[in-house]
Amino acid sequence: MSDIVEPGLAGRPQGHGEAHGPHDAHGSQGTFRSYMTGFVLSVILTAIPFWLVMGNVLDDTRTTAIVIMALAAVQIVVHMIYFLHMNTKSEGGWTFLALVFTLILVVITLVGSIWVMYHLDQNMMPMPPHEAVQKP
Repeated sequence: MSDIVEPGLAGRPQGHGEAHGPHDAHGSQGTFRSYMTGFVLSVILTAIPFWLVMGNVLDDTRTTAIVIMALAAVQIVVHMIYFLHMNTKSEGGWTFLALVFTLILVVITLVGSIWVMYHLDQNMMPMPPHEAVQKP
């Protein structure tokens, strides 16, 4: 470690944990423009599903639900990029790697749960409604 002294630090050696300059090496700070871009995109991505539902724009509810879920996924990405400053370069890529691992676990859990519930429903013995009411 070198003992290079920056002007204005009154003889303190460089590299002992303090942040040097406006940008720390551990993460990036957003600018006003990036925050406003994220905000505007978030408002648009919130207004479109609201308009789709309130205006009954699409006649098919399944299509409306798919569009809303797709816009929600896009909004999650917008929040992660513009507000959480997540990218492949921040913290050596570890935040992105943790995100990918979390998404894999969530997808496995959701798909597995839906698969189990679907097969339980398909493999249950059919029961007439009057018998189902009498069962405890």
